[in-house]
Amino acid sequence: MSYGLSAALQTALFSALEADTELTSMVGTAVFDTMPTGTTPEMFVALGPEDVVEQADGTSPGANHDLQVTVVTTGAGFLGAKQVAGRVSDILTTEDLSLSRGNLVQLRFRKAKARRDTTDGSRRIDMWFRARVTDDI
Repeated sequence: MSYGLSAALQTALFSALEADTELTSMVGTAVFDTMPTGTTPEMFVALGPEDVVEQADGTSPGANHDLQVTVVTTGAGFLGAKQVAGRVSDILTTEDLSLSRGNLVQLRFRKAKARRDTTDGSRRIDMWFRARVTDDI
């Protein structure tokens, strides 16, 4: 298996988050495919790093993508960030995501870590998901 499905997977995840009306009512257009720089919105969602390992099943090539999605807020407390993180998790684990190449076999939540940044007081929730993908080529 190659890294060939990574872009298709990222596009599907980003599109699903950006298209969800409940999430956009919470963060507006503040869904990014990288951590923003400069002046940032009070609350935002960003796709983060991923680790990919080959996971062929004998009938088709495949891979496991362990990917991170982050919610950051400069608002007080964790409640708003946890509500956004919960919505992100619901979208990614319950929506039928379609890839432009290959197939998403499964996307599941793995873990999360919530913490306060002592340098700027922001709150950050990093969530990790595992996507199992196969390719038809």
